[in-house]
Amino acid sequence: MNRFALIGFYRSLVRHKLYAALNIGGLAVGIAVFLVLGLYVRFETSYETWLPNHGQIYLVRSQLDSFAGDNRLSENGPVAFWTAVSKDLPGTIGTRIYDADATVVKNGLGIRENLGLVDPDFSKVLAVPMVSGTLDHAFDDPTGIVLTQTAANKYFPGGDAIGKTLPVSTEGKVKLYRVTAIAHDLPANTDLHFDMLARLVIDQNPASPDYKSSHQWNYFNPWTYVRLPDAAAARRFQGQLGQVAARHAQSETADDQGIKVSFQIEPITDVHFNAKGRKLSDATLGLVGLLTLLIAIVNYVNLATARAGLRAREVAMRKVLGADRGTLARHYVGEAVATTALAGLLGLALSEIGLPLINAAAGISLKLEYFGADGVLLPLVVLVILVGFIAGLYPAIVLARFPAAAVLASSRSPGGGRAGTRVREGLVVAQFAIAIAFVIGTMVLYAQTRHVRGADVGYQREGLMLVPSLGNSSLNNAQRDAIIHRFAGLPGVSAVSVGNNAPGPGSFRSETQIKVPGVEGKGASLRFFQTTPGFFDVIGAHLLAGRLFSLDHPADINPDIGNDFVKPYNIVINRKALTALHIPSPQAAIGRTFVTPTSPTRTIVGVIDDMRFDDPRNPIAPTMYEFVPRDPDSAIAMLRFVGDPKAITEAAQAAWRAEAPEVPFQAKTAEQNLATYYRQDDHATNLFTIGAVLAVAIGCVGLWGLASFNTARRTREIGIRKTLGASSRDIVRLLVGQFLRPVLIANLFAWPLAFFAMRTWLAGFDDRIALSPLYFVAATVLALAIAVLTVLAQSLRAARAAPAWALRHD
Repeated sequence: MNRFALIGFYRSLVRHKLYAALNIGGLAVGIAVFLVLGLYVRFETSYETWLPNHGQIYLVRSQLDSFAGDNRLSENGPVAFWTAVSKDLPGTIGTRIYDADATVVKNGLGIRENLGLVDPDFSKVLAVPMVSGTLDHAFDDPTGIVLTQTAANKYFPGGDAIGKTLPVSTEGKVKLYRVTAIAHDLPANTDLHFDMLARLVIDQNPASPDYKSSHQWNYFNPWTYVRLPDAAAARRFQGQLGQVAARHAQSETADDQGIKVSFQIEPITDVHFNAKGRKLSDATLGLVGLLTLLIAIVNYVNLATARAGLRAREVAMRKVLGADRGTLARHYVGEAVATTALAGLLGLALSEIGLPLINAAAGISLKLEYFGADGVLLPLVVLVILVGFIAGLYPAIVLARFPAAAVLASSRSPGGGRAGTRVREGLVVAQFAIAIAFVIGTMVLYAQTRHVRGADVGYQREGLMLVPSLGNSSLNNAQRDAIIHRFAGLPGVSAVSVGNNAPGPGSFRSETQIKVPGVEGKGASLRFFQTTPGFFDVIGAHLLAGRLFSLDHPADINPDIGNDFVKPYNIVINRKALTALHIPSPQAAIGRTFVTPTSPTRTIVGVIDDMRFDDPRNPIAPTMYEFVPRDPDSAIAMLRFVGDPKAITEAAQAAWRAEAPEVPFQAKTAEQNLATYYRQDDHATNLFTIGAVLAVAIGCVGLWGLASFNTARRTREIGIRKTLGASSRDIVRLLVGQFLRPVLIANLFAWPLAFFAMRTWLAGFDDRIALSPLYFVAATVLALAIAVLTVLAQSLRAARAAPAWALRHD
């Protein structure tokens, strides 16, 4: 654009301030939503890209197909797997990360830390940036330890930690480590979690209690990562894993001679999307940003074409003075790019202002970087040019096509005719189809997230506190008994029990096979958990048939506690286990006995209703419960309480520290622990709602502007209608009805779009709401109400105009 064109552009903005505000404001909001949601999607897709050579790093995922109830690939695998790979495929670079809860005592109080036990080649695979020291030989000495910068400052404030010693307790054993290096704190865009790194030492003593978990293939714990130079090497490695498993798995797993385990490698940058629903949520939010920008572009095209007639004489004069169609088209596309540039600057400001709100809604900490690899200025310039060209192309073509002679000879400006009206109506239909689909989606997302928080989970989650630190291996039996006794005496605590299964993540998970008489195959796969006296009463389980465990029935006690694997014992099962065991009803299950050659005989004495402890996206697993008098594996204390959760937590912490101050205390209410499962969908719903509201707002701005211009164009028509006897009500009904027509038509496209999108999203939940027609009807009514309010003021003003004035109006 030359100087004269810029002057004309400036005068056009100043003369038609409302038009300029609507266009620039609509584009600015669309660009802001696109930028912010784009930042979020870029953050979500950037996990592990901070690692050097991240394109060569793969996670080895495992699947143990004896887990018939859950055949998903696990991100964990056997410790023995990498031992076998190191022998069979020498030269392969890889490492395990064994997640171990560690305790460091400071000022007499135990502090929990995430200790990652790794192989010596860790630095060749995951080259974590260092503050001081080097990873290359950090684990040559089994007593060497690497701390993150935060951990180093915590335990060695004000000085260099390298070379100093740090006692760390894991699995009840205290080991003195020497600090060999300091690593940078891990960034936000990572699924790696450790505060410290030390050498993984495999116990080779068959008499050790840890020997099985280190050498058998049915114990999953560490994450195993490999570094492969290219895609061909990755394919070769993948092809060799089946042979490695065939050579070692059965021969090294005495407890399960029929074991079948398989492995699949996955790029480390894809691991973040393994969580159910995450990939769909991120794709949806990216689509929301794109569609909101599209609505803003459509809004610009609508207003520009509606207003084109007001610039017809300008176009005619330019043609008379020698401008051809190409010159005019380039000029008006340039105006669109200039308008978009102004909108881009305003959109950038809105992004800065709105980012704290987005961070709060999504539970993240995004920030705008203007320069560098993550800078937004260069992408914004490209976006402005692209959006300006797309938004301005059609209006520019419409303007350039006006015939000069006809325009100059006419007493009124052309309006584009019926074809122009249809194009504008079609654009309004597109806008509101997307907006109505957004409204439906927002309602369904909100209803589903409310449902999973409030649905009956089969137990009483309110007033239940969980203390998983009771399973800390540093505690002895006497300390556990004393802690439980103190918990039971706390004000507000009505009952206490212990189990190894609790609501939310972090519980012990294991499965077993039960052979069902008359049914082919290995049998039903059931999860099993250990309970102690009072567990079902404290949790609030619903008994369907039979009875619960009691110390008055010695046969209830699982004899595995005394290493007696032959003596029979009683079990309680959930409703889902009835189907797995081919039992028709809860009453029919009582007294049923299952005999398995390799495990003790089990008799069902009770059936409880299903309890949803897991993610609502996952189906409830068939489950059996065992009974032990005390101290189950990975014990979790459960306190039934009334009153303020914070006060109960503080009282429980004081009771804990009175008995075991050097062991870290952990406690959460069941609702807090379950909230981990809901957080991702809550954040997605918040972001989706913000995008949907702004998309609808942009659509309404466009509809208001279109109504304003069209009403002004029809002033004479309205005057004639009133002269011929039409009332103001008739005029309002006519105008509002014509503007609502595209909104009604939009529903024909919005409903199918929203139905298939929401059905796909809800399909990811085992516990989900029905996709009721009420959501669709409510969204339509809301859209119509907003549209009526948007155009009503324009229609009323036009209908109240005096006929004499309207007939003189040009």
